[in-house]
Amino acid sequence: MTKVARLDLEEFQPEADLLRDRVILITGAGSGIGAAAAMACAEHGATVILLGRTQSKLEQTDDRIRAATGAEPILMPFDLESRDYEAYHQIIIAINQQFRRLDGIVHAAAVLGQRTPIEQYNHEAWERVFQINVHGGFHLTRAALPLMKQSDQGRVVFLSSSVGREGRAYWGAYAASKFAVEGLAETMADELKSLPDFCVNVVNPGRTRTVMRATAYPAEDPASVPAPEVHNSLLLYLLSHHCSGQTGQSFDAQ
Repeated sequence: MTKVARLDLEEFQPEADLLRDRVILITGAGSGIGAAAAMACAEHGATVILLGRTQSKLEQTDDRIRAATGAEPILMPFDLESRDYEAYHQIIIAINQQFRRLDGIVHAAAVLGQRTPIEQYNHEAWERVFQINVHGGFHLTRAALPLMKQSDQGRVVFLSSSVGREGRAYWGAYAASKFAVEGLAETMADELKSLPDFCVNVVNPGRTRTVMRATAYPAEDPASVPAPEVHNSLLLYLLSHHCSGQTGQSFDAQ
């Protein structure tokens, strides 16, 4: 079971220019936690790169950010289900050509998969969940590391789940994939700990008002569930200079 780190952010007030001049890539940026994180990063000065599989959803996030902040996000439609490994490198090449830097990644993209016993789990559905939730993030981060190592404060944040820390019946590939995410982040953090200020951490969002949550708990009243924006303070902390020295840790957002 993953050991959960404690972080008291009750008095944390992110500066208006907290992420000024920083370039942050956010997967799953078309909705939910990814869209909320993109807005928060833009509001605090970052140039945000919105990556997601649905162009129209990215455009909606883009419109909201432009209207609220005047910032100009970069849209990168891309499906992490892709097994075209060269395509991941092309994404980073494009970022390097335009910005000559990449300071942070927030891995918010994920799919739920089936809620069924392991014995009955469809093998194609299992592999799809792992491709999107684990392998896609791995390939993107692996491709990005040479560029991110040039940042004075490289930051990678993975989103996990409580079922990725303690297995729970019928959560199948989703739970197993989040266990893998926890292990990937911890391994990468240990490998990069010799860098002056490179932090790799994990966030368990907990109950959040997203489409995935509504699918998993269809009888739940959405109004009783916290909105994605409740995680912004923690994500901003982990993407900023405040996080210096804290790496390889797994946090609860609520």
